[in-house]
Amino acid sequence: MKKRIAIIGAGMAGIAAARTLIKAGHDVQVFEKSAGPGGRMATQNTPFGSFDKGAQYFTVRDARFAKALKEVPGTQAIVKPWSATGVRVLDAHGAVFEAAKPPKDPHFVAQPGMNALLMHWAQPLVAHQQLHIHTTIESIEVDAIHPSLWQLRAQSAPTTTGHTQSNNLSQEGVIHSGFDQVILAIPSAQAAQLLRRSSAKVHKTHFIQAIDKVEMGPCWTLMMAYPQASQPNLNRWGPQWNCARSIHHRIAWLSRESSKPARGGIERWTVQASTEWSLEHLEDSDERVKAKLLKGFAELTGIYAEPSFSQLHRWRYAKTLSPLGQSYQWNAKLGLGTCGDWHIGHRVEDAFVSGIALALEMLKP
Repeated sequence: MKKRIAIIGAGMAGIAAARTLIKAGHDVQVFEKSAGPGGRMATQNTPFGSFDKGAQYFTVRDARFAKALKEVPGTQAIVKPWSATGVRVLDAHGAVFEAAKPPKDPHFVAQPGMNALLMHWAQPLVAHQQLHIHTTIESIEVDAIHPSLWQLRAQSAPTTTGHTQSNNLSQEGVIHSGFDQVILAIPSAQAAQLLRRSSAKVHKTHFIQAIDKVEMGPCWTLMMAYPQASQPNLNRWGPQWNCARSIHHRIAWLSRESSKPARGGIERWTVQASTEWSLEHLEDSDERVKAKLLKGFAELTGIYAEPSFSQLHRWRYAKTLSPLGQSYQWNAKLGLGTCGDWHIGHRVEDAFVSGIALALEMLKP
């Protein structure tokens, strides 16, 4: 029987689940608080070129993920290998701390930015007016007209790629109603907050108690551009590697964005702070964080020039430190479920596996 399903979150898990459920003939509506699909596979566009401010690459270990990348039309033109053989592990002063090792798994990126993969996979949702952006869901409630169904209360009137059925404007925002089932495909802390704000009926799932055991760490990300490095009288700019992990007390990862496929030639770097440092400085001012990360970047790369462009992004929920330990949560009786990388890990394909696994569970008779 055809069901009407709401998915909160348009990251990898949400889009993977949506595509699977739509293929099975269900009416799926996806609600995303940001300007488009992507989640932590986010791309920041600037006048100097794009930056992958979230996930830097992804691996392909799961057979179902490999099949999707191969068989979804147009995907192979977007996903390209990115050589990580230049990865170094650096000490606090930029010296090689550990010899480079061949990567255990090939590394891949989407072009022209990491968000391109999910933007492509979300096109059927856009075409059929099923993706609703700039829509923050505040609570999940029992449907006011049909108590056996669910309704979602949004923060305010949404900007949408299409039309949502059964919308009612109230003084408290927009109500999206008439859903048989609801999926939360958002970070664990946000899922727990949403569930706590929702109907008492939601609490019967015991999802909150399980989610509270999940631990996710934050990450400050700094993006920088050096167009002056493109001048012909300059030799190779900075270090001879394109990406590195470090044991610097501030910085965990550095990546030369311009080394990735279809990223353009302007010298650009993305720096991601360590979880510990990000947590310690989570509420610092942008100016303070930027100054400290610029100093750490200079110590590791020898690049002391001031960037022509620099911008920060704070991820409050960046990396899973303690996962839930199961691929998804699902309460068939109530028609509620959760999915996302935090269920089993922190990789892009962990999110895909979680979303697919939940969708397949929901399709069981």
